[in-house]
This record gives sequence, C-alpha cells and structure tokens, in this order.
Amino acid sequence: MNLFEKWNSISLVKRIIGGLIIGAILGATVPKITAIGILGELFVNALKAVAPVLVFFLVMGALANNKEGGSANMGRVVALYLIGTFASAVVAVIASFLFPVELILPEAAEAAAPAPGGISEVMKTLLLNVVSNPIGSIVNGNYIGILAWAVIFGLALKPASEATKKGINDFAEAISQAVRWVISFAPFGIMGLVFTTVSQNGLGIFATYGRLIAILVGSMAVIAFIVNPIIVFTQIKQNPFPLVFKCLKDSFITAFFTRSSAANIPVNMELCEELGLNEDNYSVSIPLGATINMGGAAITITIMTLATVYTLGIPVDMPTAVLLSVIAAISACGASGVAGGSLLLIPLACSLFGISSDVAMQVVGVGFIIGVIQDSCETGLNSSTDVLFTAAAEFHHWKKEGKPIKW
Repeated sequence: MNLFEKWNSISLVKRIIGGLIIGAILGATVPKITAIGILGELFVNALKAVAPVLVFFLVMGALANNKEGGSANMGRVVALYLIGTFASAVVAVIASFLFPVELILPEAAEAAAPAPGGISEVMKTLLLNVVSNPIGSIVNGNYIGILAWAVIFGLALKPASEATKKGINDFAEAISQAVRWVISFAPFGIMGLVFTTVSQNGLGIFATYGRLIAILVGSMAVIAFIVNPIIVFTQIKQNPFPLVFKCLKDSFITAFFTRSSAANIPVNMELCEELGLNEDNYSVSIPLGATINMGGAAITITIMTLATVYTLGIPVDMPTAVLLSVIAAISACGASGVAGGSLLLIPLACSLFGISSDVAMQVVGVGFIIGVIQDSCETGLNSSTDVLFTAAAEFHHWKKEGKPIKW
C-alpha cells in the first residue's frame, strides 16, 4: 500500500513519460518479447470499454437533474468545434499550395473497410447512427447514438423521484471512479503501445514519405500553436497559451499513443474536472467533440487529396480549393473515432477532382503506411482541442459573470 501511495504521488505525466522511454528502449532492444505489447492493448481496450457507459450515464444524469448552466455554453462549444475544423481545412489547403508534394503510389493498397461514396452517404450514416439501438450503440461505441438516447432518457427522467435521480448519479460516479483506476495504469499502457510501435515499424520507410509527414504534422502544429490560441483568445480575452499547453500536455500525450478520440474521452473528462468545468456541460461536449471536432482529420483529408491531385497533374483553382475545404470539414465530422478513421474519407474528397476510386484507395494505403505518425498527431490534436474549446466556452461565461479564470 505504501508503494502504491508513492506511485500515485508522482505526476501522471511524469509516469507516462517514464513509460514512454522504457517502452522505446525495450522495443529497440528486445523487440521479440511481444508480450510487452499486450499492456498497450489492455489499456486501450479498457478505455474503449468503459467510455461509452460513462458518457451515457453522465449525460443522462445531468439532464435528469436539470442543473442550471448545464447547457448554457453548448451552442458556443459546437460553434467553436465547427470553426476550428473548417480553419484546419483552410490551413491544409494553404500548406499544400505553398509546399506541394507528390506521392509514390503502391500498385495495390487495401483499406480496412469500404470508403463512403459521397457526402449524402456520410450524412445518411450519421442520421442512422442517431436512431441505432441504445444498447447496441453502447456496445459498438456509437457516440452519436449514445448521446441521442442519453438525451432522450435524461429528459424523460426529469419528472422521476429524487431517489431515482440520485441512483443514476451514484452509478455515474462509480463508473467515473472505475475510469480513474484505469487511467492510473496509463504509464504501463503507454509503455506497451510504444514498444509495439518501435518493435514493428522501422524508420527507413518514413524517409520516403518524410516531406508528406512534415506537411501534415506542420499544418497540425500551426493549428495547435497559432490558430487554436487565436480562437481561444477571442473567448477569454487573455493569454491563451497556459490553457493550450495544459490541454496538449494532459490530453495530447495519451491520445497520441492510443490513436483513438473515443478511447481518450475518459482522459478528457478527468482534465475537465481538474479545470473546474461544469460537469453538465463537459459530459456532453467531450463525447460530442470526439465525433464532430475533427480538425486533424480535416487536415489529413485535404493534404492527402491535394497530394493526389498534384501527383496526377490535375490543375487546382482557388474556388475548387475552397470547396475542398468545405467538403473536408464536413467529411471530417463523419470520421470514425478510431485509429485511421479519417483515411477512408479521402476517396470522397478525391471524387471532387474526378479521381478514380482505385487511385484514391492507393492513397489510403499510403495513409496507413505513415499512420504511425500522422494518425497519432491527428488524434492528439482532435482530442486535446475538445477540452480546449469546451474550457474556452465556459471561461467566456465566467468572464461575463466576473468569475476569475484559473487553471
């Protein structure tokens, strides 16, 4: 017990960095001991398993109790999500124009699932997810369906007795405690994930696609360190960088290695609680952000599409580029919350230029090759921005009330 207390007394970030270093060393020195990688799989699967249940009961409990201020900032949060995603697509277009890159397309490439055929198909899928079976939504991690049914049940339970509402809140708190226990094992999970990455992926292949990776990561850095701070400043009217860096430190790191916005929902919930945000607000905005706040995905879709265009020698004018930004932003909102989800939407954007599905799927194959870096950075940006914009919207409300902002 004494050892356990000493372990918990160390900052979680420091423990995660320690796990990262140890995992990298083990991956380079003993790559054949694959059992180490199981720790990473266990950690990610545990987060994915508990996150849907946590979201469902937190949202339902918040609405059932109808606490004041719970939804006051939701419209502002959604607006920030959409602005951030569109801005990301615009930055990606500018980066592609300034630093055009061509791809080395493989002769054959396989994707994990069939890509959608158009915007209408993406929107149809989103609408069908809203009315999916509530139990099935929890089992399958369908957060659109989870949110929809949690709202419905939460509103239906508003007339219920206080004892019933307290029972729901107690259950939500029990799940939250279970999540905290899972997160305490993050250093071991990160160690396993890093070990798998280092032991299975050589560095040589990344040199071939180094320029493409540089443009992708560079665009995401511009969003994280320039565009997002500007957006946050418009809300809180003070230096945004302490908040930006805190979100990057506490959310980006775990999202980078889990490569899943959905798996990082419990981590973001913990961070929102630490920031002192209203649980009625972030219990809805965080899972919603994992679905529609996809700036990193918009960057990936845009840059990979324009790289394909340059490779094929197709001319691009400014109106088409603007249209691409809109399509990329809308498509990104339909990206799955799992690793590599945005890649399957590249063919949709490529269709704007008349690029065949066969060629587009080869580009998806390139995306999976560089995904170890690209998808990790993309997910880290997406997930950390969920907390950043949620906090910015609530701090804006605090400013209006004269309440001091501190984190």
